[in-house]
Amino acid sequence: MRIRLVAATGIAAGTLAVLAAVPAHATEYSSALKIKGIQYDAPGRDSNNCATGNTKDEYLTIKNYSSGTTVNLKGYVVKDKAGNKFTFTKNHYLQPGDYVKLRGGHGTDSDSKNVVYRNNCNFMWNNDKDTIHLYKPSGAGADSHSYTKSGNDPDGNGYITFHG
Repeated sequence: MRIRLVAATGIAAGTLAVLAAVPAHATEYSSALKIKGIQYDAPGRDSNNCATGNTKDEYLTIKNYSSGTTVNLKGYVVKDKAGNKFTFTKNHYLQPGDYVKLRGGHGTDSDSKNVVYRNNCNFMWNNDKDTIHLYKPSGAGADSHSYTKSGNDPDGNGYITFHG
């Protein structure tokens, strides 16, 4: 009986060691597109007034980390923990190594300036903590990150880098 218990314990420990080696955010690595960083707290006092507010200063940077594949953002979805979401409805091509800033507020989307506007003057990201999800057009996860102001932003500038 004791030999079986020791063998079973060894097998269970080995299984746990293998499970512990698997990264917690496995879907984070299933796509060439990743969340590079987020300006979750726009500089200055928050104002979502469309004419004079600063929602355009809050942005999410998405980068194509592929070495050879161009990715069309059309159909990709960005969501926060509360379910606020933005869907890329137009073609926006990211060459390998290229990025786009998804900004709040209103403006003109531009491939040459690497910017897409949410056309919504409400802030999307919480200033204290939030979770960001990036989904492929198929609905599969592409990347996901959670942050807290106190745990991820030591200099307090409202910007966090996830992938360099």
